[in-house]
Amino acid sequence: MTNPAFPDGFLWGAATAAHQVEGNNVNSDWWQREHGHLPGPPVAEPSGDAADSFHRYPEDMALLADAGLNAYRFSIEWARIEPERGFVSRAMLDHYRRMVDTARSLGLEPSVTLHHFTNPIWFAREGGWLTDASVDHFARFVEAALPILDDVAHVCTINEPNMVSVLADPAVGFPSIGLPPGVPAVTDRLIAAHRRAVELVRGAGAKAGWTIATQAYQPEPGAEQVAADYGRSREDVFLDAAEGDDWVGVQAYTRTKVGPEGPLPIPEGAERTLTGWEYYPPAVGDGIRNAWARSGVPVYVTENGIATADDARRIDYTRGALEAVAGCLAEGVDVRGYLHWSALDNYEWGSFSPTFGLIAWDRETFERRPKPSLAWLGEVARTGRLG
Repeated sequence: MTNPAFPDGFLWGAATAAHQVEGNNVNSDWWQREHGHLPGPPVAEPSGDAADSFHRYPEDMALLADAGLNAYRFSIEWARIEPERGFVSRAMLDHYRRMVDTARSLGLEPSVTLHHFTNPIWFAREGGWLTDASVDHFARFVEAALPILDDVAHVCTINEPNMVSVLADPAVGFPSIGLPPGVPAVTDRLIAAHRRAVELVRGAGAKAGWTIATQAYQPEPGAEQVAADYGRSREDVFLDAAEGDDWVGVQAYTRTKVGPEGPLPIPEGAERTLTGWEYYPPAVGDGIRNAWARSGVPVYVTENGIATADDARRIDYTRGALEAVAGCLAEGVDVRGYLHWSALDNYEWGSFSPTFGLIAWDRETFERRPKPSLAWLGEVARTGRLG
């Protein structure tokens, strides 16, 4: 596809998650896992100060806006807002509200995620998503967070609920190949929590949806039914639950080829990213098409990117992914935005080594260092064309 054009009003942005960039999220279950205080696989290094975006978010947002992007997706941290069950921190509500206002002042459309993997310690110690009380706990948090969402157009209730369902088992880390099926009761609770949150968010005047980690399940000849069965509990049930929402988010990075016995290993000699995933830019197109077919609601690419130390390769990957997005638009799919993962190199749930960011930073001084990929994506956003 040569120099495809994107429609007017298309959202162009980048995304982060609170725990991965803010730093010192001491009341979260992930901080406790990192330090061995809650069950979980060992990590290479703790998150610590992370990128100190808790304090430096105005600079981070300004870099995105100055490059030419018009949207910023970030999450608010439940463990900061409700550090003890029933206690809501007005200071933290004000903090996240200032983030919304800062984005608006810079010309960035704020896209706010209410839950991005992390939970308060008290929630985890009471059983987390393994308990029926989790739905009411989450709804109470969402209601408390509504003042942050005034004039926010797009709100994600739960980021990658299919991953949350997997991670409800504390012995599980982030898998690279062959996503486990998750905990069925947790999946049911996440869908119930999502629907409660959608009602609350809509009551505040925002458009509500959630974002799914799509895996681009590609069957080998004769394995079509195996692939369909494999993807049902891992992806499709969550996309089906988005029917009737205002939008759905697709978060795509790689593909999973499926044979008669299930997922296949990455072919020998295939290019891999720093996370060990196969380099496969068209994966986002598979995710968009499945989301559109199953949910029937407008689609946003809310995460897409590559862990690499070679920024030229990041540009190559992003170009290939955007060609796939343009292909979906040409087919008549209602795709309304692309938010790159991630704005910053960040804490990838155990290590800072997998660098996804459009912006690098110094681990000692926190000095921000925009990469050429940021300027490249900003130019695509300014022109609406993939030159």
